[in-house]
Amino acid sequence: MATDVTGPAVAPASAPPVEPVDESQWGRVTTPRTLLSRALSVPLALGFTLFLPFLVAVQTGAGARDAAFHLQLLLTMYAGARLSAMVLTSRRKLLQGSFWLFVYMAMGVAPLAQAVLGQVPTPVVGPRSDLTLAIGLVLLGCLAFDVGVLLARHRPAGRAGGSQKEPRPVMAHRRRLQLLTGLAFLGSAAFIVKLGGPAVFFSSRQEIIAGIEEAGVSNGDGQAGQALLRGFGTVPALLALLLYTRWLITSKFARRKVSVIVTWAGLAALNLVVNNPISNPRYWFLTVMFALLFTVFPVSAAMYRVALSMAVVIALLVFPFADRFRYDEKNYKPVETTSVLEPMALKDYDQIGMFANTITFSDSGPGHFYGRQLAGSIFFAVPRSVWPGKPRDTGVMVGQWMGTVNTNLSSPIWAELWLDFGPLGMGAGLMGIGYAAARVDRRYARRATRRSPPGSLISVVVPLVAGYSFILLRGPLLQASGRVAIAALCLALVATYRTDRHTTLR
Repeated sequence: MATDVTGPAVAPASAPPVEPVDESQWGRVTTPRTLLSRALSVPLALGFTLFLPFLVAVQTGAGARDAAFHLQLLLTMYAGARLSAMVLTSRRKLLQGSFWLFVYMAMGVAPLAQAVLGQVPTPVVGPRSDLTLAIGLVLLGCLAFDVGVLLARHRPAGRAGGSQKEPRPVMAHRRRLQLLTGLAFLGSAAFIVKLGGPAVFFSSRQEIIAGIEEAGVSNGDGQAGQALLRGFGTVPALLALLLYTRWLITSKFARRKVSVIVTWAGLAALNLVVNNPISNPRYWFLTVMFALLFTVFPVSAAMYRVALSMAVVIALLVFPFADRFRYDEKNYKPVETTSVLEPMALKDYDQIGMFANTITFSDSGPGHFYGRQLAGSIFFAVPRSVWPGKPRDTGVMVGQWMGTVNTNLSSPIWAELWLDFGPLGMGAGLMGIGYAAARVDRRYARRATRRSPPGSLISVVVPLVAGYSFILLRGPLLQASGRVAIAALCLALVATYRTDRHTTLR
């Protein structure tokens, strides 16, 4: 059975035996390299918390400097401080780091730039008080997330002292992984053939959508067929690639097996077609890159810090211009700006505004839905012909109420929870998310070590969830639930508790 590394580095032979450390001390061994990394991170952390927010805030613009503006500045600074804590931590916290990275870029700096300029990518149709309330609720949700993280530190009596056995690790079954690989090739091949061949995947997302409509799997309001086709065409291929990548990185046996190398190369080529940045939304490609990065570098604290730090720069400066392949040559219109803040005000980051619009929509008559939207996300695969009253995407529903032409609008998790369960339910939901993220991060830090076995599923699943969390946090949940369900099915297929040499990767 594999052995988890749960303590500090092994002491020299001349030193006395090292006593087991408390769980809170795992991964906190300080080395000169760690100290240097922290020293270099401090200026960047100060930049996240103070310099960048105030640099944006002091710019000239037509925006009102009212309560909403100052509350947005406070939210940005709080998110910057928490993201800085993620960068400076001695342990890799992928799920918490992803959460604060999203909040900082999509709910903090970008909306602050919009507040300064007085421009938004999506109209805010309600009164200014609804926008102020939305910002306050986002901040409340962030505080609830942190409360959940604090609660996760308190473990049941007996567990912290190690008197109870740790649960057995979930491993990837070697034969079932081969089956998953076969399903990945079949699913992606069906996706490619259905859309007319590989060439369309290197044209534009507009061509992909047109191909799906011509294939007859997306008609009217029913999106279940499209979600299943896209999901089975992309998710099994990515998950199989991640598992084979980890196997090659952690196992000399795998690197000597020609069949493993050839399979990995075939999966890499397959993902280059179905999961490339040209034919996929930017948030999905961000998921692919995050998952691959932390699968290839599972224990590198430096890579973790660089990834979080550079992601802020990419998200705020590159991401707004990265929709070059959304449209074909005829319909593409390049962004022309005179200010570095304008791309953040004109592109993508509509989460705060859409939360405010959701509040206005609710106040206009529908009220709260008490779980109806969440039920639609859970049962996304049920066709509307069977469930005529199936809820629409929250972003689509609010967009149609607003009368916008483009209803492909975001609905952040704060808005989803608030619309279904009100402010108390939203706070409780985000507290639960924070609790779960902290518990999973702790287990990941213990299991994702150099001595963990090649088939350790948690070493692949957590990076994948960390990347996909950007899509889940952005919403709508109904739109994001298809790939989640398919990934869960794929993981259930390969998962096993057996650790004998005939079943696990070695």
